[in-house]
Amino acid sequence: MDFSRQNLPQDISVAHQMIVDLLAALDEKDRTVDRLRHQLEQIKERLYGRRSEKMTERQWLFEYAGLLSALEASAGEDGEPAPEEQEGEEAEPVSTEVRRKRNGTSRRQVASNLPVERVEHTLSEEECRCAECGGPLRRMGEEVTRQIDYIPASFYIREHVRVKYSCPRCQGNVVVAKMPSPPIEKGLPGAGLLAHVLTSKYADHLPLYRMEQIVKRHGIAISRKTMCDWVRDCARLLKPVYDWLKTDALASKVVHTDDTPVPVRDGEREKTRQGRLWVYVGDGDHPQVVYDYTPTRSRDGPLEFLGNYSGYLQADAYAGYDELYRRGDVEEVGCWAHARRKYWDARKTDRRRAYQAVAYIARLYRVEREAREYEEENGLSKEERVRYRCSVRREKSRAILDEFKEWLGEEKEMVLPKSPMGEAIGYTLGQWDALKRYVEDGALAIDNNVAEQNMRPVAIGRKNWLFAGSDNGGRRAAVVYSLIQTCKRHGIDPFAYLRDVLDRIADHPINRIEELTPLAWKRAQNQASPSHQPITN
Repeated sequence: MDFSRQNLPQDISVAHQMIVDLLAALDEKDRTVDRLRHQLEQIKERLYGRRSEKMTERQWLFEYAGLLSALEASAGEDGEPAPEEQEGEEAEPVSTEVRRKRNGTSRRQVASNLPVERVEHTLSEEECRCAECGGPLRRMGEEVTRQIDYIPASFYIREHVRVKYSCPRCQGNVVVAKMPSPPIEKGLPGAGLLAHVLTSKYADHLPLYRMEQIVKRHGIAISRKTMCDWVRDCARLLKPVYDWLKTDALASKVVHTDDTPVPVRDGEREKTRQGRLWVYVGDGDHPQVVYDYTPTRSRDGPLEFLGNYSGYLQADAYAGYDELYRRGDVEEVGCWAHARRKYWDARKTDRRRAYQAVAYIARLYRVEREAREYEEENGLSKEERVRYRCSVRREKSRAILDEFKEWLGEEKEMVLPKSPMGEAIGYTLGQWDALKRYVEDGALAIDNNVAEQNMRPVAIGRKNWLFAGSDNGGRRAAVVYSLIQTCKRHGIDPFAYLRDVLDRIADHPINRIEELTPLAWKRAQNQASPSHQPITN
């Protein structure tokens, strides 16, 4: 607008309209500035800030003293708004309870399963004389000091010697002893070396080029391209086990799913493009962790993977799943941790509403925590836990949800729809049916953290190996990640599992492939050695 004196309107109605338009433009600019400031704060926090959403009780009270009544109603003495997202446990976003210090791991615990090398330190002949009378000293006991030491990984040559036999009478009929089929036909690596490469890359997030440098220090020249070919061949060998895990996971009553981007090198482009890795976590009766790779994030990927799945699907609000929900045989379950995160992100633009929403969600998590503590204290069976948790949720959580929804409806009219708080409220109300569905069944979880936790290894690995070499490389990663994360779920050392399975799989009957799955392997190991305690990698 030109606001020079000579261009100002003389008509009062036109001037009023100009003022209205100017105020509207200023309001729009203010909203844009607030939105951009919010985005900038999120970027700065992700780059430089703490990733945890934890707050101490003191921080909480100083941040928002006006919420004392809400805190007393929501958490009493346990109101710290921070999920302690541990693997296999539901997050509890709000608790001001002074957390108990975790018991430190003692030296005895660390060293209890390790072999012991005894190094004895004795006195010389001259020192074995009494300083008072000069008589000989006699051994009366010993003092033991324990240290944990390390021997670098070693490579060795395994020679398979096939003994020949012949008949001395017939001067012929030569018979040669058989040897097991190698993991890679006419290949150089043994099962242990292959398992080491897979575990280093997909469990320890070590890029192949670093492994190339490490083995070079041992005087061995193995190029990253060669190791990449080994990964390809191992993924092909392990694919039948992966297929069995997938089938079993999709027999679950409840499946948790999440996805994350993976940079993929494309020969037709100078830059990488984004592929997608998806995780599908089965329930307690089908405890598998299965990954899938798709070149894009279109709905075709999850629709094809899930196929005719029937049951509960716990996920974020990704629209690609809507086709499954429309079929009627898949029920959507929302994630309260995901909803809570939106209010946490909005706290810098609307503290009062953000903390009050977090307090409501905290009350829901407190019900879950108290139920879990009761179940553990009373040793309830799985069936009893499901029934008990369902009854507790209907008695306590449903009332909290009704109160929260009423509050959301009132606050929705008071905030701008495009503001961070408006979007958080809009997301919660738009997902309300899915978010409250966990109350219907004690087998359902309040959040989707178990899927997000199984996505962390991919996110960590992505920072190290940077990109997948191709779409086929992404599919191979899905196979290996599935086996390694399923091993971790069952407390199995992935290296020990992969070394044994790769050593046997080439000759193993395909109709008995279940015997090579991580859980079946663990059971077989425990039966063979009841005292064996698997080590988590």
